[in-house]
Amino acid sequence: MYLRARELLTPDQRKDFLLIPSTLSELGISVLTIPLHKHDIEVIRRRRRDHNRLGFAIQICLFRYPGWSLSDIKNVPDKVINYVANQLQVDASEFKLYSEREQTKHEHMEEIRKYYGFSNFSAQSYRIISQALLPHAIENSNALFLIRMTLEEMRKRKIILPAMTTIERLVWETRRRAEEKVYNSLYKPLSPWQKQQLEKLIDTPSDKSKTKLGWLREIPGQSSPDAFLKVIERLEYVRLLNLSTESENIHSNRLLQLARLGARYEPHSFRRFNENKRYAILVAHLLTLSQDLIDQAIEIHDRQIMILQSKGRKAQEELQKQNGKSINEKVLHFADIGEALVKARNEELDPFEVLEKIMPWERIVDSIEEAKRLAHPMDYDYLDLLVTRFSYLRKYTPVLLSKLEFRTTQASEPLLRALNVLREINHNKKRHIPEGAPLDFVPKRWQKHVYDEDGNINRKYYELAALTELKNHIRSGDIWVAGSRLHKDCEEYLVTKDNWDETKNTGNRLPVGISTQEYIIERNAALNKRLDYILENIDSLEGISIDKSRMRLDRLEKDTPEDAKSLSQTLYNMLPRVKLTDLLIEVSNWTGFDEHLAHASSNRPPKGEEKSIVMATIMAMGTNIGFTKMVEATPGITYHQLANAAQWRLHEDSLSKAQATLVNFQHLSLSKYWGNGSTSSSDGMRVQVGVSSLHADANPHYGTGKGTTIYRFTSDQFSSFYTKVINTNARDAVHVIDGLLHHESELSIEEHYTDTAGYTDQVFGLSHILGFRFAPRMRDLSDSKLYVMDKSNVYSKIDSILRGKINIKIIQDNYDDVLRLAHSIREGRVSASLILGKLGS
Repeated sequence: MYLRARELLTPDQRKDFLLIPSTLSELGISVLTIPLHKHDIEVIRRRRRDHNRLGFAIQICLFRYPGWSLSDIKNVPDKVINYVANQLQVDASEFKLYSEREQTKHEHMEEIRKYYGFSNFSAQSYRIISQALLPHAIENSNALFLIRMTLEEMRKRKIILPAMTTIERLVWETRRRAEEKVYNSLYKPLSPWQKQQLEKLIDTPSDKSKTKLGWLREIPGQSSPDAFLKVIERLEYVRLLNLSTESENIHSNRLLQLARLGARYEPHSFRRFNENKRYAILVAHLLTLSQDLIDQAIEIHDRQIMILQSKGRKAQEELQKQNGKSINEKVLHFADIGEALVKARNEELDPFEVLEKIMPWERIVDSIEEAKRLAHPMDYDYLDLLVTRFSYLRKYTPVLLSKLEFRTTQASEPLLRALNVLREINHNKKRHIPEGAPLDFVPKRWQKHVYDEDGNINRKYYELAALTELKNHIRSGDIWVAGSRLHKDCEEYLVTKDNWDETKNTGNRLPVGISTQEYIIERNAALNKRLDYILENIDSLEGISIDKSRMRLDRLEKDTPEDAKSLSQTLYNMLPRVKLTDLLIEVSNWTGFDEHLAHASSNRPPKGEEKSIVMATIMAMGTNIGFTKMVEATPGITYHQLANAAQWRLHEDSLSKAQATLVNFQHLSLSKYWGNGSTSSSDGMRVQVGVSSLHADANPHYGTGKGTTIYRFTSDQFSSFYTKVINTNARDAVHVIDGLLHHESELSIEEHYTDTAGYTDQVFGLSHILGFRFAPRMRDLSDSKLYVMDKSNVYSKIDSILRGKINIKIIQDNYDDVLRLAHSIREGRVSASLILGKLGS
């Protein structure tokens, strides 16, 4: 059944808001019900009989949270009743007697309302709450978010919550007003010419070819100079529209919501909207598309420099292979000549006669000349061979420098000036680097190539060095790109220093103290305690020993008995064989996960025939058989229906919520034999990609084909609670924190395991600051360098593996900034993967 007009929730969602979960922990109950104060108990004691006291107390708690009266809350969990009864020191069973007389409940409700200052919902309340909600609706149009904000605002103002349908109508009307404001903010600044150009974007060409908007949305399938130039061509087209980015009245989140919505519409679909909505969504979409195009251009340049370096190394290896036989021959000649000279000196013979006995003089001369040709400088490396690729890079690099704007910190200023020099000589079509050009940015390894024998600057190597350093500095965040989303100034990703100063003492959710000294003392004590334990037990610890300054770990044996494997297979064989479609529908009926697969535009969950289409789409995508084969296997379902469901219902947010629903449903006692849901692990699985994509890479470890990595998080109850597709050559570690923080399940992860690819020092440190125990399985642990704070402490048997001293001053100087970074990640201001990727570069 579809939602009626001005209804935002399904019946099940509506029930969830009115339901107090029966599975609440004692801590959860104490937070929700708010412990009764001494003054409350004095008021409650005035009631006659225990059941009236208990009922009166529960009504007080319900008014405070969730905010409805007892007549609206159909079921109060026994845990809540017991919690309140214990505070009053009465029997919880007395509450059954209280429920028998409705008149008493209403009288108590009215008394509580007057005594505690609660007010009934009224027309005035409607206007006040709607006005308070409007800024949130402008920021975020998500119905569930706005309903939660409405409930929070009403509780804060001590307004007794009305029926859920009334709240939905309030949110619906406020959201409509917010939409009008947002649309007008984007629509009104447009000139008639801009509107005309926007119309052209969605016009279908007479030859039925791709629309302009379809062309702008094209994603480069590979990294090449030609792909870069095409990206810049599309970027310049968007820039020519001169769309305003100064939308101070529109929150970035809302702009992104509109942009995502616009990205899902086919060009012709925009025609069904009125002008305000059509142009507003198009503008938001194009503003975001401009950022994406800049990021694509930077990604292509990054790949091109990596390819350049890779080809240089391969060319060096190939050259050494080709010359290997000749070089070996020259080494043998050197040995023979050396032996002859030693013999001549020892026996006082004519050295020339001795030499000519082993090799004719002409052959010696030829061998020397060939050796000169084969010889390279002592510091020879692959950079010597890069110059042959210079002309290939020049196909796009002048456009890179002229069309993208780079900004920097003071430390990278020399590189920025060098880029400006290159931009200028490209513009003026000059061939040589002018005198006084900045050279401070040139790495030591490049210097012998940048300067020729006469001390002049080699134009080709100067430009190659600058472009390579540009790639490195963008990765690390030392240089940022104007108009980019992924390569902004690092300060823009973090909460402001003023905001952090206001919240660090009261409003931050980090489990560590804000005092640097206290942190250092606590960490030092924990480290010394662990070292003392190892020192005392080193001879008895199983599987570990220290030998000649190296720590050695024994390989773990497989701990699953063969009998257990056999029993496991027997159990699997006992499971009934069912069709995957039947299983999906049955699980959706148990869990309701499909309710989260709401349409991105209408927010309606799938019903009736739509549900079967969504399940078929999930199967087609999940089993990787594709829509065409799925259509052949499911009569009555068309390719268009599957594509439409994938486009509008199976987006990242909805799938994440649906996955969380499945994880949260796992409450069977059987799962607790594996774990309580507090530990997890993550690992990547590489899959080959059959289409060209910037995000698909080749990795020699997996063969020649291109692929990507699916990075999956699994709890100790074997439920997969977070999944992310990442570049196959990206370090897994930068994505670990994202999975621990941003899964939407009810799991409370305390400890996390990864393999070596999931480990970096930054992840180790950040995990602790965010409250997680990080336990990676590290390869070559014996080669790791272990640090202590105080080298004066003597740890005798283990002192040989403690090779370094922690620089406490670095911690003292940067601790507050590290906390600000962690707080920004915790509050969702920036993803850990983005910022850790920059820190790791």
